[in-house]
Amino acid sequence: MENRICGVHAVFEALASRRIPIERIHIAREAHSGKLKEILQLAGERDIPVRKEERTVLDRMAAGTVHQGIIAITAALAYANFDSLFRFDNPLVIVLDGVEDPHNLGAVIRTADACNASGVLVPERHAAPLSATVVKASAGASAYVPVVRAKNLVNSIDELKERGLWIVGVDAAGDKDWTDFDYTGPIALVLGGEHRGLRRLVREHCDVLIRLPMLGNVSSLNISVAAGIALYEVVRQRRSRAR
Repeated sequence: MENRICGVHAVFEALASRRIPIERIHIAREAHSGKLKEILQLAGERDIPVRKEERTVLDRMAAGTVHQGIIAITAALAYANFDSLFRFDNPLVIVLDGVEDPHNLGAVIRTADACNASGVLVPERHAAPLSATVVKASAGASAYVPVVRAKNLVNSIDELKERGLWIVGVDAAGDKDWTDFDYTGPIALVLGGEHRGLRRLVREHCDVLIRLPMLGNVSSLNISVAAGIALYEVVRQRRSRAR
């Protein structure tokens, strides 16, 4: 399943972006929606083979994933280079310290695109790979958001600092609420993994730690939810300043 993109929207975005290398497309014989016609047009423009199949064939290929009558077979999604994190004048980088669930990674990438983030930085180890599961969970956003892999995450955080970004860790030990910080300048938001949060060394390399108050009985939020809350505060502040 790691080289398959299932679903009309995810396949369309993968084709439209031209970032994901697609080897071929399998489509149900009876599928005739407007978006599928657009997909076939894009595939023709890129000389990508299209195979019409019985829906039962697609069901087997999808192995339980909802495919909506279309599956794209891809090569591995390539990581971007470090400089791609600076593609915007006022960078907003998301640093993920050990997010190993591909669904969470995909969800963060989807929110990153919605908030016009510059890119996502992940470590080489203890991180979900850029698989078809990530692409599907991102709803196609992985085709637009650069994902950079760091051999040493702490060193990469230091390089972000050297290039003018303020490093903001999201951590239960933070001394500021998430709304009490100025995000209007170049920012890197650092979030920890599903089980352990930010590692000590990563936490120590942050310029500031912010917290999301937990008022109920559980002690933490899902990583993609925490990322969404923090990112939309950045969006709110930057839009207010632009007015």
